[in-house]
Amino acid sequence: MSKKDIHVVPHKDGWAVKKEGGERASSVHPTQSSALEQAREQGRRDKVEVVTHGRDGKIRDSDSYGSDPNPPKDKVR
Repeated sequence: MSKKDIHVVPHKDGWAVKKEGGERASSVHPTQSSALEQAREQGRRDKVEVVTHGRDGKIRDSDSYGSDPNPPKDKVR
């Protein structure tokens, strides 16, 4: 099974949660924060990355909820 990241993208009715490669939105929300909350739940469940886009469509942030094959090398103190 291939990894399908989840994207939070601008939508004409607010913000949409979409799986990578999908044509339709999984859900549409009035605010980016509510869409992000839904995407995070789905990301944890599916163990994939959640990618957040800004109004301009550019990637603003991403969070991994799966097993990262290349974890950061720096150590948190």
